[in-house]
Amino acid sequence: MEEIIQEALSKGVEMHVAGEFDLAGQLYESVLKLQPNHADANHNMGLLKLDMGNDLEALPYLQTALQLDTSIAQFWTSYIKALIKLERLDEAARILDLEKENGMESGEIVEFSQTLSENQNGLELACSKETQSNSSKTPNSVFVEAPEDTIDELIELYNQHKLELTINKAQFLTQKYPDAFIVWNILGAANKGLGRVDAAVAAFKRVTELIPTSPEGFNNLGVALKDQGKLDQAIASYNRALSLSPDYAEAYNNMGNALQNQGKLDQAIASYNKALSVKPNYAEAHYNMGNILHEQGDLDDAIASYNKALSFKTDYPEVYYNMGLILQEQEKLAEAIQAYEKGLSLKPDYAEPYNSLGLIRQENGKSAEAIEAFKKAVSLQPDYAEAHQNLSFALLYDGKITEGLGEYEWRWKNTKGSAIQRQFSIPVWDGQKKLQGKRILLWSEQGVGDTINWSSRLPLISSQAQHCTLECPEKLVPLLSRSFPNVEIKPVDKSRDAMRDDFDFHLPLGSLYRHFIPQILNNSKPDAFLIPDPARINFWKQRLKSLGPGPYIGVSWKSSDMSPKRLPNYAPISEWCPIFKIDGITYVNLQYVDYERDLAKIKSEFGVIVHNFDDLDHYNNLDDVAALCAALDMVVSTKITVPLISSGVGTITKLANWRQSPWNNILLNPVGPAIDIFEKNTWESWQNVFNEIAADIIKLKSKLNSTSESL
Repeated sequence: MEEIIQEALSKGVEMHVAGEFDLAGQLYESVLKLQPNHADANHNMGLLKLDMGNDLEALPYLQTALQLDTSIAQFWTSYIKALIKLERLDEAARILDLEKENGMESGEIVEFSQTLSENQNGLELACSKETQSNSSKTPNSVFVEAPEDTIDELIELYNQHKLELTINKAQFLTQKYPDAFIVWNILGAANKGLGRVDAAVAAFKRVTELIPTSPEGFNNLGVALKDQGKLDQAIASYNRALSLSPDYAEAYNNMGNALQNQGKLDQAIASYNKALSVKPNYAEAHYNMGNILHEQGDLDDAIASYNKALSFKTDYPEVYYNMGLILQEQEKLAEAIQAYEKGLSLKPDYAEPYNSLGLIRQENGKSAEAIEAFKKAVSLQPDYAEAHQNLSFALLYDGKITEGLGEYEWRWKNTKGSAIQRQFSIPVWDGQKKLQGKRILLWSEQGVGDTINWSSRLPLISSQAQHCTLECPEKLVPLLSRSFPNVEIKPVDKSRDAMRDDFDFHLPLGSLYRHFIPQILNNSKPDAFLIPDPARINFWKQRLKSLGPGPYIGVSWKSSDMSPKRLPNYAPISEWCPIFKIDGITYVNLQYVDYERDLAKIKSEFGVIVHNFDDLDHYNNLDDVAALCAALDMVVSTKITVPLISSGVGTITKLANWRQSPWNNILLNPVGPAIDIFEKNTWESWQNVFNEIAADIIKLKSKLNSTSESL
């Protein structure tokens, strides 16, 4: 255990010095999880927080380190420096005295003493002078109030959104007038405006300490705590505000927001209703109610709440945007566009409506206009990860491969991407460094379908490295191990990511294409790259013969996720009519979820039996699914995992595809020697797609019959 801890600490220091603060923090944190009272780990984490500008977060770590071991001079020094940086000079002086009492000797003691003396004398003089000037007003008060004109200047800076200047001035004033709650309140608001949540919480807490009967103070503290992610504490603060002012509509509204973030939707609705019972014309509460009703899928009532909000506040761009989202979900695209444009007329620098307009334009086949809209969104909000990712898909769809794959790297900045990204102390491969004599780890970042598809390009990188490892979902290990004998295939294991050193570079699998664009473009239809078990292929061929004569065609038609956003990718069973009306075909089910009702519908509507092998686990036994696909004569499918497998084993595969789908691009379409993609536009039915596929099935049937007769 001690060896692991020392290794993690050493690597943490190495990353810290190199400026890799996130990795350093993860390594220090891994030590503190094992030994919360490890003095060096606490000290190092405190120093890291200081280097990251999180001064308030640093203090508890540095204090803990000092409490654990008072014999280390550096622990005293770091703690005093942090207190001085935070301008908590009285505390710094007290700790300095304790350091001297403990016999610590360092050149910095004299420096600290001079610094503290100079600063404290200045503060005492200013306070003394101000106390004298206010003595006639509050002779017996313990509070020293800031002059009214000074407060007015501070408020003016804040109203002009000069937040950095506001903070600088407010911090100076809190030293001069430490009990001026208005100054602390403005300091909290300005820090919140700049996203400095910890500093905002500290300032608002000071307000509640100075005026513990202020409902506004506890409400503001609750808002900052919510931004900090401390939802239970935020709700407690709102409750304190409401205990002081039971008719405080804003506190009820803010509590509703915190409850919604906790997923307690019914309680959130009750809180919004309470706010509206106190203040019926409260536009923001109507808006928030609309958002939660939208989240619950109650679209009509959500629209009604948004309209209520607009009846009390007509210039409310966020309401128009969220109303547009619902209208877009309801396929009322003209009305959605109108709502987005109204929002933009009120707030021209509003990035989100441009992103949504881009999606509508892409769905309508206007790819150039979609790209323009997405680029406008990211120009207004450069860190808007969702818009960057939508832009990447639009660029890839438009054939702008290099630019599109570059934008695809933004996937790590959105909520889903950041949740799945792995954190190693070892660098990501940049595509430039030589891999000769090096070990590289590739890791699966998406589902099994994308992993299968992207694995087709593994030889491009495994041929360059001394050793190549791929970590993927466990159910893919047998199939991929057989298919890529020169690559070590392992199930995903994240347990030791921060401390691993068994490779020299790593690369998320979705970034592989970016580094081999010319090779991929020159080989858009690679040979079969998946190798199922030959014995299982023969097994399935015999099972198929037991069903009757061929051709044997596998079918799959929908995803396990049939959300409104994904629905246009999947043709309803009724649209498959041209295929199921062909005589002399033996159909086999390749659908792994929710297929019983559809199989019954196919039988009743078309008089066709689609055979299902009950003993095959379509979801987990992908090695056997690949063997079954290899035994079939053809696979017909919409955009799910099945055609990625069937095309990978080299089986003739016909993909019924939505042309304007964001996933219709070089990165996400199936690859293989015999894949044909048939596309329909958003405004068209699937009829032509399935007519064309049916014609190919008839040709296949004729060819197989001719071969059989010649034999």
